[in-house]
Amino acid sequence: MNKFIRLDFCDLEIHDNSLIVTMNEGITILPKHNDILLDIVETYYKDKNFVYITNRLNSYAVDPSIYFKTGKIDNLKGFAVVYKDYRAKGNAEVEKLFLNKPFGIFKQLDEAVVWANSLLT
Repeated sequence: MNKFIRLDFCDLEIHDNSLIVTMNEGITILPKHNDILLDIVETYYKDKNFVYITNRLNSYAVDPSIYFKTGKIDNLKGFAVVYKDYRAKGNAEVEKLFLNKPFGIFKQLDEAVVWANSLLT
């Protein structure tokens, strides 16, 4: 399965084992955005394990409280951040503290995909 969805706050790539999300520049991810993403997860990964990969090409903010709800998704087997600059990497290091799932931080998207696949095999 390979599907592309454009929302008003992000672009989604839905793959068999992973959901790759690229947020729009300047947005602050709030619980209302997370609820939309959770609906998509329920639609495409209802009975299937997956890894969430955030491809941070743009600068944006995340409300860390989102991770408490995200951590309760049973079939979410990992969370990966792909960063383009060291500020985004530093933010990911802090966000990692809020999620009780395997959390990978990568410079390249293909590295994150390999890591995601290794979690699911």
